[in-house]
Amino acid sequence: MNPAPWVLHVDMDQFIAAVEVLRHPELSGKPVIVGGNGDPTERAVVSTASYEARAYGIGSGMPLKIAARKAPDDAVFLPVDHEAYEAASDAVMMTLRARPGVVLEVIGWDECFLGVSTDNPETVARDAQVAVLEATRLHCSVGIGDNKIRAKIATEFGKPGGVFRLTEKNWFEVMGERPTRDLWGVGSRVQKRLADLGIRTVRELADAERDDLVAEFGPKMGVWYHGLGSGDGPSVVDDTPWVARSHSRETTFQANLTTAREIEEAIRGLAEEAFDDCAAEGRAVIRVHLKVRYAPFVTKTTGRKLAEPTTSRETFIAAALALGGALDEGREVRLLGVRAEMEMPVDGDAAERTPVRGRI
Repeated sequence: MNPAPWVLHVDMDQFIAAVEVLRHPELSGKPVIVGGNGDPTERAVVSTASYEARAYGIGSGMPLKIAARKAPDDAVFLPVDHEAYEAASDAVMMTLRARPGVVLEVIGWDECFLGVSTDNPETVARDAQVAVLEATRLHCSVGIGDNKIRAKIATEFGKPGGVFRLTEKNWFEVMGERPTRDLWGVGSRVQKRLADLGIRTVRELADAERDDLVAEFGPKMGVWYHGLGSGDGPSVVDDTPWVARSHSRETTFQANLTTAREIEEAIRGLAEEAFDDCAAEGRAVIRVHLKVRYAPFVTKTTGRKLAEPTTSRETFIAAALALGGALDEGREVRLLGVRAEMEMPVDGDAAERTPVRGRI
């Protein structure tokens, strides 16, 4: 009998904080918060928090100023160090890629899928954990599933440092009465829209009328959310290297921009940097996006397709500035971001990612 195919989701435990503790062993056991320049008085958000910090209600995406109010006196705030995290990520993925009989699909700095054929996926999972720990001194959790959705969700039940299996057989036993927010890909807004349809649990989503979901979310996402209620999803792990679809530059200003000239200069600078990232890959730009966060905290994003693909820096900058010209006059701006979407290469069926480089 041939071994059964399995999908394993490997997720590093408190990855960024763990990397920092390795660099600064004296921080072990302390609440560690990483974000921005490490100054909680500046405008920035938490990139990650150690488990000790999370015990105080501090989490990713929280403004550092709020985190500072929640944090105990012995909490340590550190600046983001992208290069250190990339190096650690590369070491983890290299270790996993070297495992025998494994197909690896990277989906982020700190997580990936492994495709394996085995009669004992738990053994493969624990062997992977040991290999990563020995090579990097970092811990990870592993979710085991019969597809990517179930493997990804299973990881949350294994954290920290554990292994958990979630398949079609135990899906409703484990997930049935949980809120739809616990599903991968369901955020707070989708959760609310589902609740407005009377759908609050995973079981209710699976039992819902598909046509009702299509009417609410459209023919593609309506069908997707309906299947998500049963844990349906793709099961093929693809080791095709990531190909960037776009490059973004974003910054949060320590003082709000209040004049049209300040805003124009900021957009120009961000557009230049985003375009240069694309030019370094030798690929034409086809679309421009502008993100703005007005004070105190209202975010809007707009975009437009260029008349034709361009390798002209000034053409792209002009398009970004045109989007900026439509911003609300008189409103103070606390954040701006420009994204340049590129033509995909000829073999553009590769997986895609969108790197964002922020100056927070």
